[in-house]
Amino acid sequence: MASPAPFPGVLQQDASSGLSYRVMQPPPTQPRALVVLLHGVGGQETDLAELAAGVAPGVLVVLVRSRLELGPQQFGWFRVAFTAEGPKIEENEAEASRHALIRLVDHLQSQYSIEARRTVLAGFSQGGILSASVALTAPERVGGFAILSGRILPELEPRVAGREWLAHLRGFIGHGEQDRTLPLAWAQRADSLLDDLGIPHVTRVYPAGHTLNPEMRADVLAWIGGLSGAA
Repeated sequence: MASPAPFPGVLQQDASSGLSYRVMQPPPTQPRALVVLLHGVGGQETDLAELAAGVAPGVLVVLVRSRLELGPQQFGWFRVAFTAEGPKIEENEAEASRHALIRLVDHLQSQYSIEARRTVLAGFSQGGILSASVALTAPERVGGFAILSGRILPELEPRVAGREWLAHLRGFIGHGEQDRTLPLAWAQRADSLLDDLGIPHVTRVYPAGHTLNPEMRADVLAWIGGLSGAA
């Protein structure tokens, strides 16, 4: 008899971070790794359920909902205005979300006895921004991070950890070449920054707009599988 397809569990709340999340069901009895998935602005945690369902068995997959409610069932990690000079963010909100995610990762690692080196953060758009923000400023918490149609905030750079702390990280950048929300230049900047920081990473560009298309999904799942199955 075939195993049931993975599906999002009930919404839970973590008291230490104030974040809500769902654990993909059925969860592994003894997870070998942790994958935390983060939605984009105006979305919610179940937006990445299809991506979550593709993660290999044996990995605990957690879908996180941000605390900032922008509308009915619409959430964001921080508010942003798109101006002629580029995106302008509410930096205090981005910082609050970064710290909340660090606390949630700590909680999940402790609850399920998962090592930091076997923890991967990945997200779409703003979720990708926060994945990079946590990894680059608190690299002792994670082993890898993926930025899917996102960017690395210039405002984050003063907080980035020293190269010696970043050496173990692995990164993935996926971006659509026709992305008009966050143009391809943001992926190119992220690629250059990770080169400068000495972080091994994969950068892939797709014939798509601001979206998580099937090719990007397949590539990041393969990349996650390589990390979560590594010794």
